[in-house]
Parts: sequence; C-alpha cells; structure tokens
Amino acid sequence: MRPVYTALTLVALALPPAALGQEAPAPEPRRLFVSGEAEVRAVPDRATISAGVQSEALSAADALAATAETMQAVFAALEAQGVAAEDIQTSQLSVDPVWDAQPDDRRPRVRGYTASNLVSVRVRDVARLGALIDAVGAAGANRIDGITFNVENPQASLDDARGRAVADARRKAELLAQAAGVTLGPVISIREGGSGGPVPMYARAEAMADMPVAAGTVGLSANVEVVYGIE
Repeated sequence: MRPVYTALTLVALALPPAALGQEAPAPEPRRLFVSGEAEVRAVPDRATISAGVQSEALSAADALAATAETMQAVFAALEAQGVAAEDIQTSQLSVDPVWDAQPDDRRPRVRGYTASNLVSVRVRDVARLGALIDAVGAAGANRIDGITFNVENPQASLDDARGRAVADARRKAELLAQAAGVTLGPVISIREGGSGGPVPMYARAEAMADMPVAAGTVGLSANVEVVYGIE
C-alpha cells in the first residue's frame, strides 16, 4: 500500500490551499517608495575659528619656547575680547623637523624645527568676529586655519526642513502614481534619514572692524523615506 500513500500525498501537495480547506495567502500589497529632501537657510549666530602660532628655530626647544610665549599673548587677547575659557580648546600641538634638501641625491639634513599651537575658539557674538581676528593677529597669531558658522538653536529650522521634506515626498509620490496610472493610497511608513547640520554659504560680506568677514547663511537639511500604498 505504500505506493498508494505516496500518490495521495503527491495529489494533496498539488491541490491549492482552498481545496484543502486552508485560506489562500493574502496578495502582497502594492507599495510606492519615495524619498523627500529639503533645505532651509538660516542666519548664523555662532562661529568657530581655528587660530594659533607657528614658530621656527634651530632647536625644538627654542621653537616650542617661542610658540609658547606668543600663545600667551594670544590667550590674553582672547580674554580681552570677552571669550570665556570654556570656549577655547587646544586643537593642535606639534613639533616637526625642517628638512634641507641636499645636492647629488645625498640624504637631506635637519636644518631646524617648527612648533605649532592651534586653538579652536567658539565665538558667541558673530558681529565681533572681525575684531577678534584682528586682536589675535595683533597678539602674534600667524595661523588662521578656518572659520565655520552655525546656529545655536537649529531645531525650529530643522523642523521646517522636515515638513518640507515630507511635502516633497508627497509631491513625488503623486507624480509617480499619476504617471503609472494607479491611485495613491495611505502612508504605510515614514523613516527619517540623517538631518544635515549647518552648511556654510558665503552670501554676503560685512566689514567687522578691520577684517571683512562674510557670515552669509547656513543650510539645514532633512530627508525622509516614505512608503505609500497604491491601488
């Protein structure tokens, strides 16, 4: 009788679930995946600069001593400009040999050393940025390696960007649904991507003290991924 059982088993496997008294699996829902992006512009109210001193001397000790002496004057200038101690952080401290190339492919020799000391300074009053740069330059700083602008409280701008990103996703979904000849259904899921922090855009130049500094605007961005049902 084993061949009979085997045949019956094969017949049962070939029958659809409804014929066996089972419910057929529901069809996979049709979905539309879209992304939305948006960026808003905001006027920065905070800035960060990298400034410091680089000195060269015949010995590493002399280079360090010269840098340290000038940096004391830079720190004093920052304090005189009203920069709090917690807004100043050392970002680089280094000593490097200075090599002197030799003729006839001979090995280069060390002709001195450079010592660098850079600090990152948070500026809470952008209007005073130019005066602060002038002050540290007058104190002896010979390295200004970068300025970045940001917004202290970006949440309102980021929320605006999020709303615009969702609207952008909806616009794309409606366009795609219409082009495909389907009806756009409800939102099934929304996932936020990484929100972008301030991106500098130097849009205007304003003279701050003697040093002209362009604060411009910064961009804050958001992106979302939205899944819609379609009919």
